[in-house]
Amino acid sequence: MNAQTPGEFQPSVPGRRKRHRRRVPRAMRPISVKKVSISAKRAMAEQRTRALSEVLDQLEDSAHGGSIAIEEVLEKLGHKSFASLMLVFSLISTSPASAIPGITAMVAAIVFILVLQMMFGRDCVWLPGFITRRRMSTEKLCKGIRWLRKPVGFLERFLKPRLTFLFHRPWLWLPLILILGLTVLMPVMEVIPTSGSIASAVIALFAAGLLTRDGALAVISLIMLLALPVAVWQFGFGS
Repeated sequence: MNAQTPGEFQPSVPGRRKRHRRRVPRAMRPISVKKVSISAKRAMAEQRTRALSEVLDQLEDSAHGGSIAIEEVLEKLGHKSFASLMLVFSLISTSPASAIPGITAMVAAIVFILVLQMMFGRDCVWLPGFITRRRMSTEKLCKGIRWLRKPVGFLERFLKPRLTFLFHRPWLWLPLILILGLTVLMPVMEVIPTSGSIASAVIALFAAGLLTRDGALAVISLIMLLALPVAVWQFGFGS
């Protein structure tokens, strides 16, 4: 074969044609299904961790006029949101809004009914008329919501879905039974200063874990549920 001289035309050899790959713009490249699913999971996780603040937002939006009825709160949060309702009313009893006369006993009755319906597997919340007709001061309620913003925002930094099997039966039964017993004692605990608010805070922790599917928070609340009656008895009635 003769050597090619500079500038001489070399015919193309069949089968050896060099293929040039076209660069596809990044915006036109197909998105991986795996990446989409990961992004969707992250978005859902972020939405869950903001769930507590969203509940406070909904409660604040429902506040109008001089007072607000329990029925209005129920309508705003929805008749199927057991965890949200448990969280809202237990937080109300934890906040400065607990200064409203009889609020601790009313919250205890509401949580008792909610937990009982959860244990029986009811899908829709029902509350008796004498509770739904009760009204709360809007001013004190909004003051309590503002007070709760900072601790709720701090707690949300650490919340994420984990140990979710704890929110399925039979694991769910233990904290529900303990909360049921605690709500029976809460009206009596009012004789001990701040004990009713502490009990409501423990219930709020469990409700927050249930709402955000954070099993670690549920475990912490379970330990506190077990220790709280002993602590109240020791400090309130112990010698």
